[in-house]
Amino acid sequence: MRVRHADGRWSARPIWVVAIDGEACIRSAFGRRSAWYRRVQAHAATEVDLGGVNLPVRLEPVDDPALVHRVSAAYRTKYALSWPSPVEMMISPEAARTTMRLTNIGEVSELLP
Repeated sequence: MRVRHADGRWSARPIWVVAIDGEACIRSAFGRRSAWYRRVQAHAATEVDLGGVNLPVRLEPVDDPALVHRVSAAYRTKYALSWPSPVEMMISPEAARTTMRLTNIGEVSELLP
């Protein structure tokens, strides 16, 4: 993901994306203290790279506890075998509070492994 700074620079950060009912969901592994998360919350321009193409996206907070739980389960299913320690960070209560969905890139489930 790329997030624009106030001075116009872009910074890139890897993100882990999971698909829930055809929607892409992400989290900040470091919770609300992450700089990219704070910039997103301040409405900074945000893009994701899908197959080498940078697409502008909007991130919408997820407040539904059931969906937040499903996102945690999806992180376990998708990443736990390869990355058990980082998955524990991604499903922590602090990270779960930063669950967001990508809202304007259309149907992405076929793009996500």
